[in-house]
Parts: sequence; C-alpha cells; structure tokens
Amino acid sequence: MMKKELKRQGKAKIPGAPVPYDRTTIQTGIVHIGVGNFHRAHEEFYTNQLLGMGGRDEWGISGVALLPQDEPLYKALKSQDGLYTLTVCGRDGKDEFYEIGSLVDLAWGPKDPEKVIDRIADPRTKIITLTITEGGYNLDKETGEFTLSSKDVKHDLEHPGHPRTVFGFMTAGLRKRSQNGAGPVTVLSCDNLQHNGDTARKAFASFIGAQDPGLAQWVKKNVTFPNSMVDRITPAVTPDDVKRLDVQSGVEDAAPVYSEDFIQWVIEDDFIAGRPDWETVGVEFTDDVSAYENMKLSLLNASHSLLSYPAFLAGYRRVDEAVGDERFARYLRLFMDRDAGPYVPPPGNTDLELYKKTLLERFSNKAVSDQISRLCFDGVSKIPVYVMPVLTKMIRDGADLERLAFFVAAYRHYLKHGKDDRGNAYEVNEPWLTKEDRKLIASGDPLDFLALSPFRSTDLKAADKFVSQYLSMVENIEKEGVLPVLEKLILP
Repeated sequence: MMKKELKRQGKAKIPGAPVPYDRTTIQTGIVHIGVGNFHRAHEEFYTNQLLGMGGRDEWGISGVALLPQDEPLYKALKSQDGLYTLTVCGRDGKDEFYEIGSLVDLAWGPKDPEKVIDRIADPRTKIITLTITEGGYNLDKETGEFTLSSKDVKHDLEHPGHPRTVFGFMTAGLRKRSQNGAGPVTVLSCDNLQHNGDTARKAFASFIGAQDPGLAQWVKKNVTFPNSMVDRITPAVTPDDVKRLDVQSGVEDAAPVYSEDFIQWVIEDDFIAGRPDWETVGVEFTDDVSAYENMKLSLLNASHSLLSYPAFLAGYRRVDEAVGDERFARYLRLFMDRDAGPYVPPPGNTDLELYKKTLLERFSNKAVSDQISRLCFDGVSKIPVYVMPVLTKMIRDGADLERLAFFVAAYRHYLKHGKDDRGNAYEVNEPWLTKEDRKLIASGDPLDFLALSPFRSTDLKAADKFVSQYLSMVENIEKEGVLPVLEKLILP
C-alpha cells in the first residue's frame, strides 16, 4: 500500500518523478490555509520541484484545513504523511506522474485549533498562503465591504480564543506572533480573483480592526499582501477518478489529484520576510500583476463565458466537446483576436498569439475537460468582471459588437427558457439574481433584459449599434436556434 511504502522508504515506486529529496530534513516556512486540489496541483507542485532541485529546506509547507467538509481529505493526507500523487495530463494525450512531498505537516482546525494558531505564530513561518475560494473573503457583493454580521464572524469577534473562521484563526495567530516577537510575515492569496492581495488585505484588516485595533496597527507594519495571478485547470476528483488515477500511477493513493499540463503563477514581489526561489521553477515575479490579470480575465475567463451559454443551449455539456466543434472554436478565436485582443497589451515577454493558441488547446484537453454547467454558474458575478470591461471599451470605440450581442442574447435565452435547442430541460443556477432581475428576465420586451444587474456598469440601451444587433440576435435565436445563428456569425 502507498501508506506503508511512503512511511518506510520516503518515496513511492511510481513512474515519472518520485520525491528526490529527504523529507525528514525539510522544515516548514510556509503555512497554507485551504488544502484542496488546486493548491496541491499548483503551489505544492512548484515547491516540490524547487525542493527537488536542491532548494533551501526551510520552505516546506504546513497545510491547514478549517472546514468540516475538509475532514476526509485531511485524514487521507495525514495517513500518508502528506504525500500524494499528481497526474499531469498532457494536451498530446501523454500523462506525467509526480509524487509530491512538499506538504510536510498538516493541521485540522476543528480538532486542533491551537496547532493552527501556533503554526501561524511560529517564527519559522515566513509566508501564509491561501486558497479559500473567491467567496471566502466575506465581502458584500453590492458594497464591497467586509461583512461583520455573519454568524461565524460574529462568533469569532466575541470569542477570540475559540476561532471558527479563517479570519479568527489568522488574527489569533498574528496576535500570538506579535506578542512573541516572531517577526513579520507575508499573506499571499492564491485565489482566482482580480487584485487578490488587495482583497485579502481588506478582508483581514477589517476583521482585525474590529476585534483588536492594536493588532491592526502591528499588521500594517509587519504583514504584506502581494497580488498574484494563478492558472491551472484542476478538476474535482471523484471516487472513480481515484481508482483510475491509482491504476495509472501504480500507487495506492487515497488522495490523488490530476491537472492539465499548463501552469502559471505570477506574483507581485513584496515578501517582507523572504521567499523561496520559485522563479527557478517557472514562477514569474513582477512589480505589477495587473497586466497579467487583464490578459487572463479578458482572454481565458471571458472566452469561457462567451462559450458557456451558447454551447450549453446547443446541447454540449463538456468544454472539450464544444471546442471540438469548429464553429465554436472559430467563434472564440474571433473574439480573442478582434474583440478582446486589442485591449490586452502582452505583459512581460508573453507571446500573445501563442497564449491564445494555447488557450484553445487547453480547452480541448479531453483529460481535464470542464463541465459547461460550471461555466454557466453565477453569470451575475462573472459577466461584470470578465465580459463587461471589454464590451464597454468596444462600445466606446465603435467596434463591431455582433459577437458580444450574440452572447448577451444567448444569456437571455438561457435564463428565460429552461430548455436547450435539443429539448433537454435544465435548471438555472444563478444564486445572486435579484427580484428585479427576475422581472426583467420574464419580460416580453428584450430591451428590458439590458438593465439586468450584470450589465449595470454600462448603459447598453443607449448604445444604438449594440441594441440593433442584440435585438436581431434575440429574434434569430428564438426562430432558428443557437447553431444556425452562430454559423452566420463566423462567416469570413
């Protein structure tokens, strides 16, 4: 069994790349909160590669799980001393297998909160990284302010010694760190949201300021919050996936993970207490992450949105299948080239043409195919961030708006009808639709839909060219279906 092999030998007998270093010499300089699949395929992978190249041994990772639903993964990893296998699925159909050994310590907050607090306060800890999801920062969608009134946050404000939330644990750890003179530390968000470091700073500073104003002053001087941009498609792992991955790797692993072969991490170089030499294994450091964020949001994330509703209405359910249809592939390439592209200055040494080509290859990777239903989920939150900035600039510049008009018309059709063009019924998963939004969707006048909450940043009704093309798309989709309209849209 993997458990016995790993504990006895320090490495598993797998093809590819077993741990090439002595894990018993590795100390923990990084605490990571939120040990999930993406983290294990991304930060742990980079750090494992660095340690394997002879990187300094003080940069091992101590993983922290805080949520009740984290218990199964925590127990699986704990039983294997933090070791697990990563299968990297190549776009050429060839897989690579890695044994990841950089996760050298684990703590589960609900069972052992003091261990979590002590890890944050440990003077050897120089960096605290986070994957707590985009919604985990507890910011109000309307105001952007930190929500102090939620149940668990209120509990942590009133009971600082018995935290439940990441904010309570972080504050308790930083308080102990300041009292013990453990020195400064960096908090690095690895979540997929724009300006994630600024978001983390706002969330933690708001909570700390409400609970302990004195500590808030210490944090201002002793904690940095770099922005970062992360990218690697990492699917959820089902029980069937576990069996399949174990057969492929040749290891009995209770917690395998798999990902695409593409990986990117761009970080603002603002580490107050030092950092690993991650650049030696491909991490990019910069003074400003904004251009990289803009590239990813405008090309990758916006393309996912542009694909989602039309492809779903056409009957597709997997991204690779939809992009395998040349009509959708051309639609996305036209969007990237003609619509979003002019507003994406290539950051650093990025080859933008290669980046766009690679995106389509990534979307086509059958081994890590995403569900289109996931891309459709929560358009109310995604569209203002991914699509509206490009559309607003295009309207300003008098650009051709037909692809964006098609997208908005398809979004309306998706929200309004509940059946795709093949007659398959579906449920709309839009948790943030308001009562007013629902009235606008139900309206018989398609113009009303342009006042939907995701579009509020721009007065779409005042854009005559857009309105004309949008109304035409609405009518044609209603009469003909999505694919015949798309076919006309992609004509040379």
